[in-house]
Amino acid sequence: MNSYHDLDIYKISLSLFYRVHPASLLLPKYELYELESQLRRSSDSVTTNIVEGYGRKRYKADFIRFLVFSHSSCLETKNHLDKIDNLYKGTIPNNDELI
Repeated sequence: MNSYHDLDIYKISLSLFYRVHPASLLLPKYELYELESQLRRSSDSVTTNIVEGYGRKRYKADFIRFLVFSHSSCLETKNHLDKIDNLYKGTIPNNDELI
């Protein structure tokens, strides 16, 4: 493993971010600074925490801690998607496939 780019979890989380970001832009404009922003930030945090943890991989406990942060951000993203699905049914296509 030469880089975090080699991690399957990184590839999966980056794919999630690339699918969630444009989908978030389909929400009503009044959600721009609410759910839309939170959804983008939490999905980005999944990937970012993996990268930051990888940078500290020499300290196993730090790496694990950042992977836990990443998992928490993934759950947060799922929660935002669930709320959006209930509030704006059908706004985000293939919502069930995102996570």
